[in-house]
Amino acid sequence: MLVDLVVGGLSGVISRTLTAPLELYKIQRQNAFIPNSTIRDVLKKEGIQYLWKGNGTNCMRVFPQTAINYGIFEFCKQHMFEEIENEKTRNLLSGGMSGGISITCTYPLETIRSRLSLQTNNSHYKGFLDACRTIPPRDLFRGLKMSILGFAPFSALSFSAYFTYKEYLESHTLWNSDIIKVVGGGMAGITAVSVTYPTDLIRRRLQLQNFDKSVPKYAGILDCISKIVKLEGPRGLYRGLTATYIKLFPTIGIQFLAMERLNQCLK
Repeated sequence: MLVDLVVGGLSGVISRTLTAPLELYKIQRQNAFIPNSTIRDVLKKEGIQYLWKGNGTNCMRVFPQTAINYGIFEFCKQHMFEEIENEKTRNLLSGGMSGGISITCTYPLETIRSRLSLQTNNSHYKGFLDACRTIPPRDLFRGLKMSILGFAPFSALSFSAYFTYKEYLESHTLWNSDIIKVVGGGMAGITAVSVTYPTDLIRRRLQLQNFDKSVPKYAGILDCISKIVKLEGPRGLYRGLTATYIKLFPTIGIQFLAMERLNQCLK
């Protein structure tokens, strides 16, 4: 299991680092209270390195999250659901359980990363440690319930869809094996997020409460949904979905490719 943890952690760090600018763009597009010109204006002031702002903190979150996610996934497949003959069902159940456990263990880091990536010129926090000291414990876990409701099925669908798409592409195309893994992983990510996207948006909104005076205040999940629909219309629940597609396809594709490659090297 140790190898699975290392494989999962490293594959997550590699994929998130390569696609960090797309993640920043996605976060901005998900939040109506952040002006569209923010990234462009800040780039002029802080330079290209702004696109990777908060990535160090993100990697601190991603490594344990993807390590736990993949490690628990493999453990569940081999020891908890090994008697289930249908492989797709086994992948679905293992992915769901691993997703819920991994997001719960690493959620405070996700909140800190989201806030650090959106601030400019250290306007709120001087760094990771300052954010840990400054953000109230209650705020660190805002949106956790919604995150579990979203990430557990996202993880379940991602793993199950990946192996399904990979098998299909291997039998119906003459593509290079690495291309098949990237495309299969990207398609799996798109499939999963299409089903679970509103939960990710609501979780992000709840995380960023008390971050800025312009951020709306929500009493909870239902209040957040109600205010989004009232102020932005039903489409507001899917705000930033296109940006998420653009970010997620290469991120999940690279992650599954790295995962398979690392497995070959370490096992």
